[in-house]
Amino acid sequence: MQVHRLMCLELKKFIDRILEILPAIESAPPRCTSGIQALCTLKIAMDKAKLLIQHCSESSKLYLAITTERIVSRCERIRKPWVVSLSQIQNMVPFLLAGKISGIARDLRRTKFPLAPTEEEVGKVILGLLRRAIPVSNSVNDLELEAVQLAASTLKITFPSAVLIEKRSIKRLLDKATDTDPKKQILKWLFYLLRKYGEIIGRNQDDDSHMQRDETRANDFGTSEPPKEFKCPIFMQVMHDPMIIASGMTFERFWIEQWFNEGNQTCPITHMKLDNLFMAPNSIMKELIDAWSSQQGITIPDPYLEPNISSLFSRDSSFSSSIASFPSSVNKNLHLRAVSIRSSGTDDVSEILDDFNESRLSCRHGQKNAVSEKLNHSTETYGNMLASLSRLAALSWGSQCKTVRDVNKTLQENNHACHTSISNSCVEPLINFLKDAHELTNVKEQRDGAEVLLAILRNNSSEMLLFDKDGIYMLASYIEIEITREVLSIIEVLSSQPEYKSMIVASGVLPSILKVLNTKTRDFHSIAMKILCNLSCNCDIGYHMVYLDCIPKLIQLLGDPDLARFCIEIIRNLCSIEEVRIVVAETSSCITNISQILETGTKKEQEHAAGVLLFVCREHADFCQLVMRDTILQSLVDLSLNGNSRGQIIASELLLLLEHVKDDPTECSIPETDLALLDISSSSSSQTKYFYF
Repeated sequence: MQVHRLMCLELKKFIDRILEILPAIESAPPRCTSGIQALCTLKIAMDKAKLLIQHCSESSKLYLAITTERIVSRCERIRKPWVVSLSQIQNMVPFLLAGKISGIARDLRRTKFPLAPTEEEVGKVILGLLRRAIPVSNSVNDLELEAVQLAASTLKITFPSAVLIEKRSIKRLLDKATDTDPKKQILKWLFYLLRKYGEIIGRNQDDDSHMQRDETRANDFGTSEPPKEFKCPIFMQVMHDPMIIASGMTFERFWIEQWFNEGNQTCPITHMKLDNLFMAPNSIMKELIDAWSSQQGITIPDPYLEPNISSLFSRDSSFSSSIASFPSSVNKNLHLRAVSIRSSGTDDVSEILDDFNESRLSCRHGQKNAVSEKLNHSTETYGNMLASLSRLAALSWGSQCKTVRDVNKTLQENNHACHTSISNSCVEPLINFLKDAHELTNVKEQRDGAEVLLAILRNNSSEMLLFDKDGIYMLASYIEIEITREVLSIIEVLSSQPEYKSMIVASGVLPSILKVLNTKTRDFHSIAMKILCNLSCNCDIGYHMVYLDCIPKLIQLLGDPDLARFCIEIIRNLCSIEEVRIVVAETSSCITNISQILETGTKKEQEHAAGVLLFVCREHADFCQLVMRDTILQSLVDLSLNGNSRGQIIASELLLLLEHVKDDPTECSIPETDLALLDISSSSSSQTKYFYF
């Protein structure tokens, strides 16, 4: 368990949210100088945040405890440029993106970097001991021992392995510090304390289960995240006034009204043409949100009363421009370790300690222009390289192979390169290249072409490139050849897009996917299941899956721990089909496997499992009797209390139904309004997985 965990989690949360929309920001033309500067400022602040997280996850706990004020100060210095740059960018991008940016900026202004009182006390104790300047000696000093024991107990340095890790952390900091660095003497003093009292504070035996429980508690300690169903798909904030539109989706009133006021007649998420622009209050969603916010002790703000949001739409649209197009910088995957919040609560630290790596970061402010030039040059380089794909047909076969191989190598080295200068003109030449390579039985070139196509599709999924019917038919025919993995991965990406689902099924791909599930290549199984999962959201496609006898295979795989999560979701999506409910009710092993998922699955898996049981129980009284086992009932009770929001509702409905069945075995039904909560497959809008009411 590390210190400053909550502060780091706050930073990590905003890094993830910004990274999620960064490709859309970078690809929003045209270019403008202010946009370039704002984007550079944003990225520099993100780099600082990542370095700070890395510092807190790798540094000495004792050292972090006495430098808390510095850490908080650095968090504040990161927050300010984030807010400023995002506020500038939101005035330069399209409406939907501006809404998401505005939500992030608003949360940044309000976020807190909390401190734990117990560790604030630790910082004060250690600094107080430092100021006493007790002479170095080999004898035990009561003041030193008391302070070190308090710090070790609070910071979880109470095992031999923890003491060793702390020593190594201090040693790394010492190696980086120069001889003139004021903090070097402090680090030497901390190392001296650990060497002197390490055996005393580390007398506890290492216990993996104990440490794991501490870790689990540390991970659980934090602010409660609202269910994603409570968030407006445009603004990505909890809704104050949820409204449902003709597509069946729910949005914040303010944002959907702005969308319609701009002349749009489609759903902003599914992009389907709306029969009308009427809005109706989603009263059930409103009640759930009010209950959640009351439990959390928070108030959901009204966007109409938010000046920073309202001002977005008071400006003249003629002054609205978009930000420059850039390639994303290569982002290191910083895995945030379990970091716990600690603080020192003293101003004296600034007098005796220099900020870690501050000099390394400060020089970046003077390099904005250089960064801009480098990014523009990188954009042009990658753009030219990828544009060569559109001219493949004019090259000789050897030149085509070299071009595709070079592009593939570059994309593997810099995955973000394919965010730039991609157009539909790249797709058709790659499809033709794959056909030619297949006819020549050139497996290496087939794999290169498929990998390039996959990289392009994955990194441009927000603006899916056009894929014609012939291309999908060709991919379907390649599933059972040497490039099965690549072809399955491409189909998986396409299957997540509503416009391609019907074409994929029409290509005859389902039987081939079922054959893949019968092979012994486990790596292919999960990809195949993801495809089926994406396709099962469409009710019409669901019937195709039923007629091809997919359900018995899925029920068989429910017992596979690696594939059960996919199987239960697919079965749940298809449970609106009578044939599926019959097969589930008549398969003896099904109830056992579903019971196992209810007991050990994730909250989402438990939600799906309870949904399947509810669908089947309402029509099959005999199945209800099987469900009324002690283990299943206990799991349902736990889910109704501790599951996610949707799982709690489903489990409660199922328990109510089972209670009715217990009193009157001939009664096995629930109101249709409650079933609407479950049936995500009964309408054309079901291709998205938001909470419907």
